[in-house]
Amino acid sequence: MINDVLSETKTAMQKSIEALKVDLAAMRTGRASTGLVDKLLVEYYGTPTQLQELALISIPEAQLISIRPYDPGAMKAIEKAILQSDLGLTPNNDGKIIRLQIPRLTEERRRNLTKSASKRAEEARVSIRNIRRSALEDLKNFEKEKMISEDEMYKGRDEVQKLTDEFVKKVDELVAAKEKEILEV
Repeated sequence: MINDVLSETKTAMQKSIEALKVDLAAMRTGRASTGLVDKLLVEYYGTPTQLQELALISIPEAQLISIRPYDPGAMKAIEKAILQSDLGLTPNNDGKIIRLQIPRLTEERRRNLTKSASKRAEEARVSIRNIRRSALEDLKNFEKEKMISEDEMYKGRDEVQKLTDEFVKKVDELVAAKEKEILEV
């Protein structure tokens, strides 16, 4: 019973970590990354489609993202999606490939990005704490229904707290690494 709660809790917390990783990968740093545009939604024949499904995305240089659409007819839609995104990048199109030049970040922009990374980390911590609260409620309900003893409930509560501490530490490590990457000149 307790192991089921712990397993569900660990799985849910891991999903929060994965969501944070995706969010942080999409944040622009001074260097090119496919994570910036992978999940960008492109209006392709009336259907929102992720860019990674429409084109080959590569990094030929440290400051350049190259996007080669599988269907040349999607070129305009991809350009439009990039311009409408919050990336602040202007696509260069030669008819076959879209190139995105990643400019160096200003000091002010770096500070704003680190604040944004911290905000996303706090959202992940809140998510993890909400998962902890839910797990603790489950344990209390099991104890009320006499499915587990009071001692087991306290032991389970301690295990849930250990999991919470472990995942909050992972969040802190991820955001610290991203902030270091952002501040790197």
